Amino acid sequence: MHPKHLLVLLLLSFSYYLTAQIDSASSKLNFELDFRFRAEQDWDSRRSDGSFREDRSRLRYRLITGATYKNKDYEVGVRLRTGDPNKQQDPQLTLGKGLKEFGTLPIGLEKAYFQYGKNNYRFWLGKNTYPFEKNNELFWSDNVFPEGVMVEKTFYTQSKLLNKIKVAAGHFILNSNDLSFTDDGYFQGLQTSVSSKNNRLTLFPSIYLFRNIPNIPDGEHSFLLNYSIIHLGSKLRLPMTKELSLDFDFYQNLEDYTFNENIDSTFKDQKTGFTVGVKYGKLEVQKDWFIKLTYANLDRYSVLDYMAQNDWARWDYSSFNSPDGRLSNLQGVELVFAYAITEKINFVSKYYIVEQLVTNDVARETGQRIRFDINIKM
Repeated sequence: MHPKHLLVLLLLSFSYYLTAQIDSASSKLNFELDFRFRAEQDWDSRRSDGSFREDRSRLRYRLITGATYKNKDYEVGVRLRTGDPNKQQDPQLTLGKGLKEFGTLPIGLEKAYFQYGKNNYRFWLGKNTYPFEKNNELFWSDNVFPEGVMVEKTFYTQSKLLNKIKVAAGHFILNSNDLSFTDDGYFQGLQTSVSSKNNRLTLFPSIYLFRNIPNIPDGEHSFLLNYSIIHLGSKLRLPMTKELSLDFDFYQNLEDYTFNENIDSTFKDQKTGFTVGVKYGKLEVQKDWFIKLTYANLDRYSVLDYMAQNDWARWDYSSFNSPDGRLSNLQGVELVFAYAITEKINFVSKYYIVEQLVTNDVARETGQRIRFDINIKM
């Protein structure tokens, strides 16, 4: 985005903000502002050739701001964020790195969408939040906002067992090739989410189709690849307490890569993945806290790695001139502790330890990382 355009947008947002404050009770325009500051340490990061990366300490930050206009049946939203525009998984910026002695910050458009909902139907067009139910970011990062169209229908039941059934479907374009729609790199999803009467159990079976997907992101690819992934997801809130819950995800890529000459034989059958998580607590009001433990075991082609999270390790595509993460072909643990200092300020710490499942060379990649975040929402 050109700096002049950004300045105009910020000035318009500020004027809208002042107008909204004058008559906030009746205003349909809502603003958001979210700031994060992070301290991070990485160590024990081994490469596949057996050598180790240098230990790394970083201070990082992230800023998100946006506006949403809501009417009775529809809304229009836009949101900006900091971050490398070529790195969709990560809006964080590192202090003192690449910003040319206190130069300007890279800022991009994160969301721009129109949404309509009525009679338990909902659809949106544009670039918006990932629309399918998920337990974590191991399949799809919270920082990746798909572009396309989504439609959803919710059915409320009179059953003594079920509360509601929600069906969602979408078509999203990853890479437009200026040809027919079938030649684009695209992602299609279909999910049914079923919730029990007391909302203690939610099941969400899904199928995700990825077509014409580059094996390497950002233009360095050597071939295109298809994925057809079945996802079986669930959330269970245990009856002895409202604050203890379990989640489980299973992924199976149904594509047959046996005769794909571009894929090494070691990885042709690497198509299955699962995650298990247990969480206690919540983070809603002041002095709330929660702790969560997640174990992940993801084969190389069980997820599309550069659309999933890039938090767990320092593995990326930098050797192919891409900053994107490649966080599949791994097993590891994430431990999270969070505390609400106020309703709008919280502290989050995360610890990761990971190991590669199948090596690309002579050794399995490894890594350990710890993070401390302060999150402030206005």
